[in-house]
Amino acid sequence: MASPRTITIVALSFALGLFFVFMGTIKLTPRLSKDAYSEMKRAYKSYAKALPGLKKIGISSVLLRKIIGSLEVGCGVVLTLVPGRPKDVANFLLLLVMLAVLFFHQLSDDRPEREDSREEQHINDQEKNKVKQS
Repeated sequence: MASPRTITIVALSFALGLFFVFMGTIKLTPRLSKDAYSEMKRAYKSYAKALPGLKKIGISSVLLRKIIGSLEVGCGVVLTLVPGRPKDVANFLLLLVMLAVLFFHQLSDDRPEREDSREEQHINDQEKNKVKQS
């Protein structure tokens, strides 16, 4: 009989694999959730805007979303069904993908804040000029 630790690891691996299959599928098709799919499209458009170098090498927001979604689905299937070394490789690939997405997310979140702060600074400067003129 398998130890409780082994059963726990297998169950977690299976659940995590299904999660990544689900999330990857949402990035690839609107069949599961139209709202989540449209949100993913919007997010990846902002990622592509935050990284103009991607466009220079020919990677659009659609291609980026499809690459990441496909990697998530593929690695999720491996986590769910394949034991041994391939599972370790899938874990490592998913780690890299999640770090990249986290990086993209941070870049796209910082960008509007910088633009907003510039606008606020411009408004503050205008208000100071009005006070000086009065």
